[in-house]
Amino acid sequence: MNGIFCWNELLTRDVAGAQRFYGEVFGWTFELSNANPEVTYVIAKLDGKPIAGIFDISAEKFDGVSPHWFSYIATEDVTASGAAALAAGATTVRERFAVPGVGHITLLTDPTGATVGFFEPSEEMGYCCA
Repeated sequence: MNGIFCWNELLTRDVAGAQRFYGEVFGWTFELSNANPEVTYVIAKLDGKPIAGIFDISAEKFDGVSPHWFSYIATEDVTASGAAALAAGATTVRERFAVPGVGHITLLTDPTGATVGFFEPSEEMGYCCA
């Protein structure tokens, strides 16, 4: 699983509109995640399988962030991969943090200017990077 793109999430101020659009176009269904009660995060599913997330960026702290799709790369050790990325010229956007029941994440900007997440899934998560 190390080094593969494993998760994508849509950052948007219109979660309901995104659900309507992707539901109509691709037949996705949706389930509200309870991983963090302080944010609205919806899991998109296709044929019952989780395939993407939709993250609400309506809060003031996201002012200036344009709606966009964001990708995560799987790693078996987010700390070690993050350190290797920094040594190779990346910069840290957000240091390693935990999402209970999901895993650990770090956000980096690579030397070309592209931002990406490194993701180490937890044992109990049950999807992504399978």
